[in-house]
Amino acid sequence: MGRAEHENFTVASAVLGRRRQMHLMAIYGFARLVDDVGDEAAGDRGALLDLIESELDAIYVGERPEHAVMSTLADTVWACGLPASPFRRLLEANRLDQLVTRYETFDQLLSYCQLSAAPVGELVLHVFDVATPERILLSDRICAGLQITEHLQDIGQDYARGRIYVPLEDLARFGATESDLPGWLETAPGHALIVFEARRAHSLLSDGAPLARTLPVRPRLAVAGFLAGGRAALETLDALGSASNRAVGAERLRRPRGFAAGGRRRRGFATAFLKAAMGR
Repeated sequence: MGRAEHENFTVASAVLGRRRQMHLMAIYGFARLVDDVGDEAAGDRGALLDLIESELDAIYVGERPEHAVMSTLADTVWACGLPASPFRRLLEANRLDQLVTRYETFDQLLSYCQLSAAPVGELVLHVFDVATPERILLSDRICAGLQITEHLQDIGQDYARGRIYVPLEDLARFGATESDLPGWLETAPGHALIVFEARRAHSLLSDGAPLARTLPVRPRLAVAGFLAGGRAALETLDALGSASNRAVGAERLRRPRGFAAGGRRRRGFATAFLKAAMGR
């Protein structure tokens, strides 16, 4: 939680108000705890994730958990009436990361996004007391688009860690191999593949964009910021259509804007999204 104060995100959301920022910070603490256990903890990560879930169970039977982060989360859950399902899905995403490092199809990748990304948007809607089934569906599309954008920006980093978040069926479609991914700007199949995936992510953002106009001013501004940041990163990827643009594009990818500037896989989508929401 202390590190959160020092990380830099470029979506300014000071208009959210202190109370909501405190609730978002509590959710961020949970997401960061789960990400750190799932990605970095020594020992039995599955058992540690189970321990976090037992603390979550305590909250939903009205007991105060022992862990400081979970105790802070309890106050937010009780104050906002947050459902348990999004938190459990974030835990399930991290359990899946211990077992699955490749996704065969785009539908499988979207199913993963439903666990690792969609819950965050749903929780933010609940904090603002604007969660409806229709809005949650639109939020799911935005979150999937943002997470895929993040995966595309971090493709080399993920590959180095043994993970690939590009559907294997799409590699085959473009005649690319896994080894093309770290240097995708340098190979025609790799370049065509990533531009294709970027356009898919852009379509997801467009599908979810109507969410903004259904919201009050404060959450509308936050959603607009997420969309702008994601689209800026995707425009950079999509613009790399010729060899003359690729060197410039590679430099721009090292200096992404908006939401995507904060979305590093080492931290995880959930924590990046929530830090952006808080304007950090």
